[in-house]
Amino acid sequence: MVAGGVVERVSAWQPRVPGIVEVFHARFVEHVYPMHAHDSWTLLIVDYGAVRYDLDRHEHGALGSVVSLLPPHVPHNGQAATARGFRKRVLYLDDEHLTEAMIGRAVDTPTFADPLLHRRIHQLHTALTHVDAEFEAASRLALIHDRLRDLLRGTDPPPRRADPGLAHRLRELLDSRTTEGVSLTEAAAVLHADATHLIRAFSREFGMPPHQYLISRRVDLARPLLLGGMPARDVAATTGFHDQPHLIRHFKRILGTTPGAYARSADERYLPELPSREERSDAPDEDHCAGTRDDGTRSVT
Repeated sequence: MVAGGVVERVSAWQPRVPGIVEVFHARFVEHVYPMHAHDSWTLLIVDYGAVRYDLDRHEHGALGSVVSLLPPHVPHNGQAATARGFRKRVLYLDDEHLTEAMIGRAVDTPTFADPLLHRRIHQLHTALTHVDAEFEAASRLALIHDRLRDLLRGTDPPPRRADPGLAHRLRELLDSRTTEGVSLTEAAAVLHADATHLIRAFSREFGMPPHQYLISRRVDLARPLLLGGMPARDVAATTGFHDQPHLIRHFKRILGTTPGAYARSADERYLPELPSREERSDAPDEDHCAGTRDDGTRSVT
């Protein structure tokens, strides 16, 4: 604990997502990073406060509206820019998709005011907090790599072409592997396609990314099992969810109710009451709903 009662703390882990070396979340007020370097790329967003740092003898700042990308092997330091400190989320990425040829560009321009990239990084961090979201995390990372490459090249991205055939082949693969699952890397290898193109083609054809489709298929498989009386923990194991809490989380997100309440509804069998006319403020009046029959008389539809 430092002055003002603020607790400085960190959280770090290594997810089972190819391309991510480490995830690092920190809340600092007084800590000052000395000059140091990493073997990996450092992708940083700041949720609160601001960070000032020197990179290649030039001063830079990281705050909530920008994304910072620090290249490997280039010394940098860092500290809070204000007395309030900062909270940051960092991804350390390997060099498979971000090559040495991009280091010079990143040294010259380590910050990007890019809302799309920032949103994708936030979504990836959210996915990484769930142990059952590896497919989602890998998909989001592929889109981040794609965006970073465009920004580092300083060129507009090429037109995205539709590929419905590839999208349907991926759907067939997901349907055949719904319960056991498939990684993005494996899917790309099986279908002989680039991972990013795979995600874009599927999303364009079906209106959702492949990881969401896979989760929705698992929820569909869970529904008859729950109505048939199978315990939720067994349903989770049978349908490919990591455990019961993860079944509950996705089930409620998609259907608006928990698996337990859904199963109990099989015995209740009631029709929810309609709101009163006063509560239905947007309900059309009867005159508005009136139509004309073929014989010229009025009818209410």
